[in-house]
Amino acid sequence: MKKVFSSLFLTICLFLSVSAQVDSVALNYASKITVSSATEHLTILASDEFEGREAGKPGGLKAAKYIAEQFQKMGLTPPLNGSYFQDVPLMIPETNTESDNTMRYALESRSPNVLGYLEGSDLKDELVVISAHYDHVGIHTDGEIFNGADDNASGTTGIIEIANAFSKSKKEGNGPRRSLLFIGFTAEEKGLVGSKYYADHPTFPLKNTVANLNIDMIGRVVAEYESNPDYLYIIGSDKLSSTLHQISEDANATYTKLHLDYKFNSPEDPMRVYYRSDHYNFAKNGIPVVFYFDGIHEDYHKVTDTIEKINFEQLIKRAKLVFFTAWEVANRDQRLIVDSNKK
Repeated sequence: MKKVFSSLFLTICLFLSVSAQVDSVALNYASKITVSSATEHLTILASDEFEGREAGKPGGLKAAKYIAEQFQKMGLTPPLNGSYFQDVPLMIPETNTESDNTMRYALESRSPNVLGYLEGSDLKDELVVISAHYDHVGIHTDGEIFNGADDNASGTTGIIEIANAFSKSKKEGNGPRRSLLFIGFTAEEKGLVGSKYYADHPTFPLKNTVANLNIDMIGRVVAEYESNPDYLYIIGSDKLSSTLHQISEDANATYTKLHLDYKFNSPEDPMRVYYRSDHYNFAKNGIPVVFYFDGIHEDYHKVTDTIEKINFEQLIKRAKLVFFTAWEVANRDQRLIVDSNKK
């Protein structure tokens, strides 16, 4: 009986210890990230009306306007002289046959990054960037539309959901200490063009940007995890800040309890996934990053990447991990320390 009581006492102590780490305020606002609203956003973004959201094309501009409308509805500030749009020049190569056949570059009909700003309180001069690219590859020459439901309407939906949760927290007097900047990047599919342009022309000084949390595909389950869909690939979290890595781990252990797979984080990754999304333009400027990714599935960059294959329960759980990580980064006393630079 004594052993049973001791065991029960230790179990209760452990439970209380873990429970003490749970932030009830953060938990409340994370609950605003829902399957119903995510389904609504993703259904629109991945519809034929948006024509595959190619940067520089009408469908891409429709997507940009939709994101800006959501930012406006939730009360995010347009940080570019009253606008949510950062105009990005796109550059599609042409042969100059009039001279020496050297390559020149023609300037296209342009495409915007979409920025929504939420001002912090006592640490408002420091900034956390939460991002996802909204563009995809458009319409095939035979007229087939690449809807890009997972790549990356899922990530775009994620930042809209997270922005809404933080917006509600501020309206109710529980806003973040550091400021937040939500960015829908254009032209990721054309070579990380939108994020490179932002890094070269930042709306807020890069020296004040403490972290970038970047979402690129969080709506599918790859074949190797079909029997255990509670997973997510985490990339880059430990490359510049061991503190950010630990915050990510703790947020998951406390709230979402996903299996975090670091396969693509390896320097030996043959696919070099770390270099293939928008976070990289922050990391190369010394800003700690986390890249959230569900993996390379059979519909990647195919017309079959459609909404009926999205696992919304997993999308929401993964978006909540980003939210809880951002909540801690935005509200902690100390700025993240840059203490590593792994190859």
